[in-house]
Amino acid sequence: MATALAFRSVRFAYREAPVFDGLSLELAEGELAAVLGPNGTGKTTLIRLAAGSLRPEAGSVMLGGRDLASIPSAERARSVAVVPQESRPAFEFTAREVVRMGRAPHLGFLGLESRRDVEVVDEAMRRTAVSDLSERPFLGLSGGERQRVILARALAQEPRLLLLDEPTAFLDLRHRLLLYELLTRLNRETGLTLLIASHDLDLAGRFANRIVLLRSGAVAADGPPAEVLTPENLRRVYGVRAEVRTDSATGRPVVIPLAPAEEP
Repeated sequence: MATALAFRSVRFAYREAPVFDGLSLELAEGELAAVLGPNGTGKTTLIRLAAGSLRPEAGSVMLGGRDLASIPSAERARSVAVVPQESRPAFEFTAREVVRMGRAPHLGFLGLESRRDVEVVDEAMRRTAVSDLSERPFLGLSGGERQRVILARALAQEPRLLLLDEPTAFLDLRHRLLLYELLTRLNRETGLTLLIASHDLDLAGRFANRIVLLRSGAVAADGPPAEVLTPENLRRVYGVRAEVRTDSATGRPVVIPLAPAEEP
């Protein structure tokens, strides 16, 4: 299977604080992978490096076999889309206007929409079930509605790789489930490659095909959820004692935190 994204011996630091020092990681086309780990372990930095908004000090980030740093920004925006934790436009826009922003990398010099641009926006809104919100002010939407509109904007870019940074951070349980079900369906139906940075072990364990567990900027475990979300890994990475059960309906792991461990 072809490689969608690769980190090759990446080193990155914020001033004097190192985040990654020799990180290597590959994501195959069509994967739905979740990156988990404690606060400060580099999840958001990983997403920003993958998006090209940060550049490594050493090593390289490769997109489809090409060094991300060598790809022009407009071309990169046609290949990679990002769904942030929260998005607040500086001005008031309708939901449809926000989704249309995703077409910007595809528009010509004058920024005029073609019939196909309109069709892509319509399809993105249909897939994310926000067509009925089209003319409503974006800032007047609920948290779950806003996140679906932002996801529709990302899909309107027609990316090959979708990066999501804590996409359920401000959502209630129902909307967290709905968003993950939508992401799973997109991955299954379109083959879109997804990389999700998350704190939610149970949702990641239930929906992701692969989990990358980070500790202090390094990969502590990487593989199928049942192999990564183990009591030993959770003690070592999060410093907690936990019980891990298997959901009888899905066969996926369910994490039950018990108490802080004596040593991380």
